[in-house]
Amino acid sequence: MNETAPDLSVAIIACDAERTITRTLSSVAGVARRVVVVDSGSTDRTVEICREHGAEVIHREWEGYARQKQYALEQCDSEWVLSLDADESLDAEAEEEVSRCVKSNDPAVAAYAVNRRVWFRDRELRHTWQPEWITRVVRRGKGRWEGYEPHPALIVNGEVRRIGGNIRHHAFATISEFVQRQVGHGLVTAESYYKMGRTGSPLKLLVSPPTAILQQLLRKTSWRDGWIGWVAAFGAGIQAAVKHMRLLELSRRST
Repeated sequence: MNETAPDLSVAIIACDAERTITRTLSSVAGVARRVVVVDSGSTDRTVEICREHGAEVIHREWEGYARQKQYALEQCDSEWVLSLDADESLDAEAEEEVSRCVKSNDPAVAAYAVNRRVWFRDRELRHTWQPEWITRVVRRGKGRWEGYEPHPALIVNGEVRRIGGNIRHHAFATISEFVQRQVGHGLVTAESYYKMGRTGSPLKLLVSPPTAILQQLLRKTSWRDGWIGWVAAFGAGIQAAVKHMRLLELSRRST
């Protein structure tokens, strides 16, 4: 606990995140009064690393991203809470901006949104998925995690303002890991969509994957990030294809 830091707690969800958690914790060390890590059963050094950095670790069985993030949020007692995943960290500008906003404690603001950028190894993707504004700094009692899995959103009751800097998202270290994650996210999204009453169709399966690829290549100009930008674009297509294949299967099973 950093007693000299602004009135900010950091809520982190984690599981087997020893590759990235040190970067996450280090990036908030100067701005957080308290760091709470909700771990869902790590078998590597994640818990040990968190405790070495002074974070409080709470074990909780996995019940989905929205519930896990909401639980972590509710464990924080500061006026402001910053929610992060274990593979996310603040860059220097975002760290300064978060500290400034929390210290100012503007009563008209309920939350702040920060842009998120993906990093592949030590390379920043400046175009792929950009911009990606995500609300992560919220006044206690003003926000709740809701929405489809695996990408719920922090729904805020009040004004949300954007601030400078970026959240670094070290989502994958290898192409193999990236592809596996896209497949996994596609399956989880399909299950979540189905529970929300959405249905699949052959037309969606035909149209969505190429649309996702072109969205990245042409609209986001991911090709400007080099070969990894092309990989990311086709990864988006993989996720869309898996999502609609599974959603189509679920829809046909219920008829």
